[in-house]
Amino acid sequence: MFVNSSPIADGLNALVGLDSQPLQFYERGDIVPPKDQGCWQIYRGVLQVSQWTLGGDEVLMGWAQPGSFVGLDFSANQRETYQIRALTDVYLRGYSLQMITNNAKLCRLVLDQTLQQVRQREALLAIAGYKRVDERLQGLLNLLGQELGQPATGGLRLSVRLTHQMLANAIGTTRVTVTRLLGEFQAQGKVSLDGDRHLVVALGN
Repeated sequence: MFVNSSPIADGLNALVGLDSQPLQFYERGDIVPPKDQGCWQIYRGVLQVSQWTLGGDEVLMGWAQPGSFVGLDFSANQRETYQIRALTDVYLRGYSLQMITNNAKLCRLVLDQTLQQVRQREALLAIAGYKRVDERLQGLLNLLGQELGQPATGGLRLSVRLTHQMLANAIGTTRVTVTRLLGEFQAQGKVSLDGDRHLVVALGN
């Protein structure tokens, strides 16, 4: 099966000499199982990581793009509470813990990515602390623009399409509230939709 190249992932794998690792494919919307005794590296596509609370609520933990590593920070007794969802079609490479610990360059890359994920989660925690729902949604959209945005006319175009329910889950509100607020944001010029129905987040909000 032919797979378009991912420059970021190609560069990282060439650096650590592990570019011969086989690719695993998951379709958009699939739940990706945690890699047993290791982690996934994204070759192509975008993943979303969430965690389920004891009360059954989904808490957004962040997103991962090509070149990123996902799953090494899941402890053995927490793996069942985490959920990795493919936001697009994705191709992944799996690395065992032994492979990581035996390759100094790969180990450093995984550490750097893990620190980036920690910073992303800290940003999400800060957003969750906003009292007003509109501030939480605006903060989330700004973070999405930074993490998943691509320069476009009018601002930063999100590389994935997120449902109103997904945005609602991320900030602890209802889909109806998100739909209403997005309509207000569009009227205020804070967001727009491109021809493919991708959100474009205006700069400077």
